[in-house]
Amino acid sequence: MSALKGLEPKRVFEFFEEISAIPRGSGNMNKIADYCENFAIKNSLRYIRDNSNNVIIFKEASKGYENAEPVILQGHIDMVCQKDKDYDIDFEKDGLTLYAEGDFLKAKGTTLGADNGIAVAMVLSVLESNDISHPQIEAVFTTDEEIGMIGARALDTAVLKSRKMINLDSEEIDTVTVSCAGGSEFNAFLKGDLKTSNGELLTLTIKGLKGGHSGVCINEGRQNAHIILGRILGFMKSLYDFKLVSVSGGDKSNAIPNFSAITLLCENANEFKEKAEEYASIIKEEIFSREPDFEIEIKTGGTKNEEVFSDDILDKLIFALFCTPNSVLEMSAEIENLVETSLNLGVLNSENNKITLGYALRSNKKSALKALEDKLYRFYSVIDAEIETGGHYPPWEFNPDSSLQKIYEKCYFEQFGAKPKVEAIHAGLECGVFADKIENFDCIAIGPELLDVHTVNERLSISSTAEIYKLLLEILKNCK
Repeated sequence: MSALKGLEPKRVFEFFEEISAIPRGSGNMNKIADYCENFAIKNSLRYIRDNSNNVIIFKEASKGYENAEPVILQGHIDMVCQKDKDYDIDFEKDGLTLYAEGDFLKAKGTTLGADNGIAVAMVLSVLESNDISHPQIEAVFTTDEEIGMIGARALDTAVLKSRKMINLDSEEIDTVTVSCAGGSEFNAFLKGDLKTSNGELLTLTIKGLKGGHSGVCINEGRQNAHIILGRILGFMKSLYDFKLVSVSGGDKSNAIPNFSAITLLCENANEFKEKAEEYASIIKEEIFSREPDFEIEIKTGGTKNEEVFSDDILDKLIFALFCTPNSVLEMSAEIENLVETSLNLGVLNSENNKITLGYALRSNKKSALKALEDKLYRFYSVIDAEIETGGHYPPWEFNPDSSLQKIYEKCYFEQFGAKPKVEAIHAGLECGVFADKIENFDCIAIGPELLDVHTVNERLSISSTAEIYKLLLEILKNCK
């Protein structure tokens, strides 16, 4: 029996359950693109599928809307795959296990993928129905948004007639988003020869942190596990000699890492463990109000011979983790409470003789984003790291003459009897990519209530999904 049986709107949640059964982590797009393509074929709708697995599905205007300007409905089909450390799932092959708890929809042991699967489900429901009033619809399902908006950047927008777009990748029902940050990815690599060494094996893990979306949550004081790890390593290196075997934690640059682990060789693991736990207790007291579940776990593994990194690479890693800029750098002077420029060290792992440190950079100003890249470049040049940048996406500038915003505010007031919040956000949205490609672009971003996205605590409000879907239908009805 379906875990979502009885939820309304029925077809929206049925589509979401079908989508959730398909592995669709970023970079694994074939099966979900097949699903969208087969949907179009089944419903006799014209579609385009490009080499990046973006799928565009076209639906003609309903009666009375033949002369209205087409509207783009847009969401991305990939998701961030995070799981509890001990939860057994292969994100390349397995679907999610969904369940409802009160007003919230969740996934067992993993991210829910409502960012942005619920958008896809709502749009498919609109496309399937023949009882909705709407102009011509161009439904655009993009790929690999979570790893740099790759699909949107590769999309040929010349096939689109519309200059108006409703993006459904927002996360607060009482808010319409009208501007967003641009961003990029920055990777630094530390490389060195390995050698075999003998000592007592010890694995130190930072865990229990909240984590979260590095655009949405970056100004909430959520702690970065890699930064805490660097702080502890810096302290311990002043007391003990040890060797680096491996490091891991966080595989998405745009997710604030909630755990980080390092494996070491040392001379006296029990003494090391006692001192590290003592120092971690000081950190716990310091950050308790923000991170009440923070803890450090240290396991010893007896005397071993292991391949280790050189002392030089270990020193460089500690310097990078302990001294790197991270989190909010500048707040906007023009828009109240808007983070203007930030960065997040999300990726930290070792493989063979290479350590990777990966960042997500964001700014609502192009010049500030470029300056942040330059800052990191100079920082890592001090320790001779190899550097790679990419995944650049432009900011979405505010349009004070947006007709879609006016329609939205009218429909919102009629439905809720109040004015919505009109906000710019620090997170990146694909709206910026579309705005960069389409002249005279008019766009809004809306969505249901989503909490703790990009974490295993991600949850979707069921009632707000019904409300935002009803609102979407009213907006389409008013686009005449």
